[in-house]
Amino acid sequence: MANEVSGGAHARTFEERAARWKHPQGIEFASAAVQDAYERRVQMLIDVITLKKPERIPVCPGMGFYPFKYAGITSQDAMYDYGKLAFALRKYQTDFSPDSMASGTLYGSGKVLEILDYKLYRWPGHGVPADEPYQCVEDEYMRADEYTALTNDPSDFFLRKYLPRILGSLAPLSRLSTLTDILELPSVSAAMIPFGLPDVQQALRKLLDAGNAALEWIQACQELEREFISTMGLPGVMGGFTKAPFDAIGDTLRGTRAVMLDKFRQPKAVLAAAGRFVPLAIDAGVQTARNSRSPIVFIPLHKGADSFMSAKDFQTFYWPTLKAVIIGLIKEGFIPYMFVEGAYAKRLDVITDPDIPAGRTIWVFDQTDLREVKKRFSGWACFGGNVPSSLLIAGTADQVRTHVKQLIDDVGRDGGYILSTGATVDDAKAENLHAMIDTGKEYGVYSSG
Repeated sequence: MANEVSGGAHARTFEERAARWKHPQGIEFASAAVQDAYERRVQMLIDVITLKKPERIPVCPGMGFYPFKYAGITSQDAMYDYGKLAFALRKYQTDFSPDSMASGTLYGSGKVLEILDYKLYRWPGHGVPADEPYQCVEDEYMRADEYTALTNDPSDFFLRKYLPRILGSLAPLSRLSTLTDILELPSVSAAMIPFGLPDVQQALRKLLDAGNAALEWIQACQELEREFISTMGLPGVMGGFTKAPFDAIGDTLRGTRAVMLDKFRQPKAVLAAAGRFVPLAIDAGVQTARNSRSPIVFIPLHKGADSFMSAKDFQTFYWPTLKAVIIGLIKEGFIPYMFVEGAYAKRLDVITDPDIPAGRTIWVFDQTDLREVKKRFSGWACFGGNVPSSLLIAGTADQVRTHVKQLIDDVGRDGGYILSTGATVDDAKAENLHAMIDTGKEYGVYSSG
C-alpha cells in the first residue's frame, strides 16, 4: 500500500476508508453468512456515524478486562500468554456476540513492559493483583521548569528525559547528546561517544529484546483479529489512538495535581505545550490508524470533565487544542471517537462546535445525561454511553433491560445512536451483560416505515 502523506494529495477520504473497512483485504470469510454478518455490522456503524438510521442500533459495550474474569483466567495470564488471551476473547465474543470485537491490543504485552521496566503503570502481577486491571502511577515525570525543553523539541525531550524516567531499562539514554548537534564532520564522532558506554549499550539491547517481544505480541493480536472477522463476522472499531493535547501533558508528564497548578502558575507555558502537541496528536492518530481496517481513532478524554476545571479554563486550555486534533483527523478521512469520562453537562454547548463537520465524530458519554446530549447532537454527531458499570455489577438483569429500553426510548429512536457502556467493563454479572446486549439488539430495531 502506498504511503499516505498527512494533509497531502494521497490522504484518503472517509468514504474510501469506510469502503476498506466494510470490504477488508486479505480476509477469507468462513462462509457467505459470516461475510454478510460482518458487512451488515460495519454498515450499521457507518450509518450511525453518518447520522442515518441503520437497520438497528449497534450494540458496542466498551470492553475492558471482563473477558478474562468471565473465562476464568487472570489478567496477568492474558498479558503474558497469548494462547490464554485468545481463549478468553474468543469465549467472550462467542457467548455474548456484540456488534464489535474486543481487541487484544488494548491490554498490551506484559513481556514488553517487564523488559523495559515500565514505571508509569502497575500491571497485573506487577504492582496490582494478578486478576485486576492495570493502574497508572501519576508523578511529575516532567519537572515544572522543563516546559521550554518540551516545547522546543518534544522528540529530544522524550528520548533523553521522559522515557529514561518512566522506562527503567532506558535510564542510560539520558546520557545521550542532542542528536541535532550532529551537523558537521567534527561533531559526528563526539556524538557517538555515549553509544560506546556499557550501560547505554545494555539499554539498546533491552530495546531490541522489547522489539522482539512486541512483534510476537502484535502478530498474535493480528491473527486474533483476522479470526474474529473471518469466523464471527465481528468488526474492529478502534483503528487508532491519540490523546487530547492537554491530557498528553497532564496525564503522564506533569500529573493531575501539577498540571492544574501550572494553569495558574505558568499558563503561557501550558498553552504553548498544548499547542505543540496538536500536530503530534494528529500524527499519532494517523500513524496508528493508517493501516488498520477501521477508520476510527479513539480519544479518551480525561481532564476536561466538569469536576476538573472551570468552564473558562476548559475553553482556554482544553477545548481549542482538542478541537484542532478532531478537525485534523477528520481532514485525513478518520472518525475521532471521544470517550468522554466523567460528566460534561457544562461542556455540551462548547463541544457542539459548528466548525466540526456533522456526521464525522463519535461521542460516548460516561455520566452526562444523554437526553441533554440529544438536544444538541441531533443532526450533528453520533453519540452513546450511559449504561453504568454499577448497574452491570450490582443490578439485576431486569433492571438492565429496563434501563436499556428507557435509553432507547429517550434518545435512540432517530438514528445516530450507539448503545454502549459509560466506562470500560472490567467486572459485571454475565446475565446483566447478556441483558444489555440482547435487549439492545431486540428493542433497537428500526421500523421500515
